[in-house]
Amino acid sequence: MLHALKFDPITELTRTTASSVKEHWRKVMQDVRDQQAVLVTNHNEPQAVIISAEQYQALQAQVVGLQRDLASLREQSPVLQQLRDSFDARLSSLDAAGAGNKARALLRKPARLKGKVAAGTGY
Repeated sequence: MLHALKFDPITELTRTTASSVKEHWRKVMQDVRDQQAVLVTNHNEPQAVIISAEQYQALQAQVVGLQRDLASLREQSPVLQQLRDSFDARLSSLDAAGAGNKARALLRKPARLKGKVAAGTGY
């Protein structure tokens, strides 16, 4: 049976040294069974995390599910993709040479309202 994924911060994991892994493999595996993950250090620096096979399978299943969900969302939202493409095309104009100067020049000019000032109801 697969358990829900639980990821404690790396600083809170049970720690063991690389040499201890070599010398006390059975104890390390018992820690992994009990705690789902063990941090392996080398010269006090984190090097790896050993996770249980159950935890690995749950992680794999979750990744597959997320990939499936993402593919489904991409198929269902062509309008959103068109909107993204349109936005990206407009945004790319800011990368053009002189775009910053052009924007500053536009912002320095006074607004042209052409006599059509509309105030909100709160004014």
